Amino acid sequence: MEIKNLFNLKGKTALVTGGSQGIGKAISLALAEYGANLVINYRSGKELALQTEKEIKAMGVNCHLLACDLSELNSAKTISGFLKENKLEVDILVLNASIQIRKPWNEITPEEFELQINTNLRASLFLIQELYPLMQEKKWGRILTVGSVQQVRPHQQMIVYAASKNAQLSMVKSMAPQFAPYNVTINNLAPGAIATGRNEEVLADKEYKAIVESKIPVGYVGEAFDCAPTALLLCSDAGKYITGQDIFVDGGMGLNA
Repeated sequence: MEIKNLFNLKGKTALVTGGSQGIGKAISLALAEYGANLVINYRSGKELALQTEKEIKAMGVNCHLLACDLSELNSAKTISGFLKENKLEVDILVLNASIQIRKPWNEITPEEFELQINTNLRASLFLIQELYPLMQEKKWGRILTVGSVQQVRPHQQMIVYAASKNAQLSMVKSMAPQFAPYNVTINNLAPGAIATGRNEEVLADKEYKAIVESKIPVGYVGEAFDCAPTALLLCSDAGKYITGQDIFVDGGMGLNA
């Protein structure tokens, strides 16, 4: 078999949370380019979602938009209901959506703690609970969580975010051997410093950006699309022998931990 055919996702359906912008959008476009139909979950920013939908459909695949706040208790059930209503069977689940709040540890409120944990961790678990059974039944599935270099280099003002990403990684490693007999892989992609809308303001500070880049061996901040090829590998047959892994796309930033 030719290597390129292993990346072919024609006939597969991928659900990407937080898929309308940033890293999520980059991954969504990569999966669409290789033939996957998309379900894009987003919390807000309908115009961005519509633009992403337009770009995906221009590649000749289907795309559904689903507005849902993953911090809500029943968000996984809501998404599962949407899929059933639209007769969509998810083969690839990319858990990309997250909330990141910058604050000193002693100023974090219970509400801010819950918002991050519920979105970054709880939603991942319950979406997997909802969607994994069909993957097991079909004997094919790909689950990809999006973590962070903060798993090994926690930012002093993002301790809840870093903790949630480490907890998610632990979940991945626990699930991997349980899913493996059914040809379902689950991995974690850990981006480093990536230029997205989330950190546009802080990276506009040239002094701060220089400090960040000094910690990255390649010497520069990455772009969202730097994460897409690795995601494509892990979501296709090309990555069928990779599971339970934590793969950094960070320009070497994690090496200095």
